[in-house]
Amino acid sequence: MDQQALTRKVSESQSERSEIIFPGDANGLGNLFGGRLMQFMDLTGAMAASRHARAITVTASMDHLDFVAPVHVGDLLILKASVNRAFRTSMEVGVKAMVEDVREQKLRHVSSAYITFVAVDRAGERLVVPQLQLETDHQRRRFEDAGRRREMHAGETLRRRRLRDELTADWHI
Repeated sequence: MDQQALTRKVSESQSERSEIIFPGDANGLGNLFGGRLMQFMDLTGAMAASRHARAITVTASMDHLDFVAPVHVGDLLILKASVNRAFRTSMEVGVKAMVEDVREQKLRHVSSAYITFVAVDRAGERLVVPQLQLETDHQRRRFEDAGRRREMHAGETLRRRRLRDELTADWHI
């Protein structure tokens, strides 16, 4: 069967991870290191991307990472990831991090990010990924938003390359 013809439901690849924050994960104030939170988010996103592609996935970029509130030693961190859109060989995955107050049974949003993953084979060659089968209005909105972010990035990348070339035109190594 042609892999391009395949579609998968968003719900088939959604991922969740929980972590208790220990002192080794935190700075001198007892707050979770931002880099450690990024690692947890990347791993949770990779699980969703790999489930969707049914292949190895590698991180291509992390976009729009917001640190909304601190995470403290002893907190129960809950991370949720969902594929927002599949392109040809890449996928945008939305990851949300929350702290659970186990006594009150409430969640507090602490961070969000959009991460792009690329599906690859064992030799590192790109693989075509299945498209998304959208089932809800919320999924359709996230799908459209991912397309707009991709268009924005294409323009930004071109501008950055031109600026880099301009700034390094007289470098001689």
